[in-house]
Amino acid sequence: MTSTPDGSPGIPSFAGGAAPYAGGDPYADYRTADLPFTSLPDLADRRLGGSVVAANDEFFADRENLLTPAPAHFDPALFGHKGKVMDGWETRRRRGPDAARPHPADDDHDWALIRLGAPGVIRGLVVDTAHFRGNHPQAVSVEAARLPGTPSPGELLADDVKWTVLVPRTPVGGHAANGFAVRSEERFTHLRLCQYPDGGIARLRVHGEVRPDPAWLAALGTFDLAALENGGRPEDASDRFYSSPLNTVLPGRSRKMDDGWETRRRRDRGHDWVRYRLTGQAVLRAVEIDTGCYKGNAAGWAEVSVLDAASGADPADGSTGWTVVVPRTRLQPDAVHRFPLDGAPVATHVRVDIHPDGGVARLHVHGSLTEAGARSLTADGS
Repeated sequence: MTSTPDGSPGIPSFAGGAAPYAGGDPYADYRTADLPFTSLPDLADRRLGGSVVAANDEFFADRENLLTPAPAHFDPALFGHKGKVMDGWETRRRRGPDAARPHPADDDHDWALIRLGAPGVIRGLVVDTAHFRGNHPQAVSVEAARLPGTPSPGELLADDVKWTVLVPRTPVGGHAANGFAVRSEERFTHLRLCQYPDGGIARLRVHGEVRPDPAWLAALGTFDLAALENGGRPEDASDRFYSSPLNTVLPGRSRKMDDGWETRRRRDRGHDWVRYRLTGQAVLRAVEIDTGCYKGNAAGWAEVSVLDAASGADPADGSTGWTVVVPRTRLQPDAVHRFPLDGAPVATHVRVDIHPDGGVARLHVHGSLTEAGARSLTADGS
């Protein structure tokens, strides 16, 4: 193992179990706090291809529940043949070897292997024990590794795999969002979550910055530079009232209205906008704006501008350095709009202004990295 990144004193810790469920809102006594890294994408998101590829035990509840995008659901009346049905990963109770030693050994634990949907630099983790009130683990640890391709569980567990400790063995609380800051700049592809000695964990969230595989992007040539899986992401937005602009760079088409970016109804003379950081400096070829599932609330008009931060311009300064590449154009509800770009502009950032408000489901920015853009992906040695 390598060195353990230090934690953040600003993140509260929770200990011990929670009171038994007393009826009513099951989240009423849920313990949580504002965590500084949760605005970053979840690299283990199932929608990006994240998966729990193996676990040593999942007797009471399936390991795959760990990565379900929605919060854990609790039905107090739902029981099955094995006991209470829980929305999380839950293992059987560990026992000692004999009647004289009924308790598990100090180092006994259960484990799960997680493949990140988008490899990247991890900034923080949430080990969520929602609804596991007295059956949560006493402590957890999290390690990370970087392996090429799509390794099998056996390959991940091989003796020659290097695992880096992100969270050392640390006590956690039941029915709580247990947050951990991470101080590593390495790019990782897989995690190993351990719980001591046994118990249940509802969700695992792995917040960080996507670092795509440069060789794969080079093989593609032209690709979607705004896509989260390729390292693009929203940097800022005017409004996130109904849903996050992060949805606009998720894979695939939106499936329902909350699977995009939607702003509140404006009652002034202004407009809304999102600023995106692309994978790297790139030559842009075309832009797609998809208003799928937005019918009576699609954005009315859209304008697209680009900026090359390599020129020294500040992307946060909306008045300097931006060039309009798609003038204000009427959008149709529930439709895909395609705009070829003239002049092959070079950019690191894209801004979409919508007038006056409304919803956008997806944004795609097609292009190819410049030599400088390709070099920026390998600058950290990943």
